[in-house]
Amino acid sequence: MRKDLGVKAAVFPMPVLMIATYDENGVVDVMNAAWGTVSDRDKVSLVLSESHKTVKNIKINKAFTVSLADVKNIKEADFFGMASGNTMPDKFEKSGMTAVRSGRVNAPIIDEFPVTMECELAEIVSTDNAYFIVGRILNTSVREDIIDENGDVDIRKAGILTFNQFNRSYYLTGEKAATAWDAGKELMG
Repeated sequence: MRKDLGVKAAVFPMPVLMIATYDENGVVDVMNAAWGTVSDRDKVSLVLSESHKTVKNIKINKAFTVSLADVKNIKEADFFGMASGNTMPDKFEKSGMTAVRSGRVNAPIIDEFPVTMECELAEIVSTDNAYFIVGRILNTSVREDIIDENGDVDIRKAGILTFNQFNRSYYLTGEKAATAWDAGKELMG
């Protein structure tokens, strides 16, 4: 049995991405964005409204960082989705978080978030239906406390958040269900 829900954006869970930029005066701006994903091994694509302060900053600096929000910083991550840089220019300062300048792009790294991709603007794609920011990932840095004994990111230690659009709630990632390219082997024949 199935139930119709009408038109819903039903891809979930969504990432909880923190997009960080500098404005024209070097002031840090961070926004919470769920509409984004990696779109190639070295690319990240964000679907944003052109009116965001963050988008204006990306156009100025041709750079941004994308961090994965974590449960330790859920209050700040949610705040970055509620407050607009267009109307609250000191929102980053109000968060109490720490920004350090990326050594690769003209954008801040928010030190508290566990995983950060440093990106240069590759292109902006504007259509009648969407506005895409495509960034070329120049580096990904992670907090050392989330690295496992093999040198990989331990998602359980990272406490990465996801977003469920159906009930507007954050969820924690971390439980392994299967190994990719292994779970379906028996169906390969």
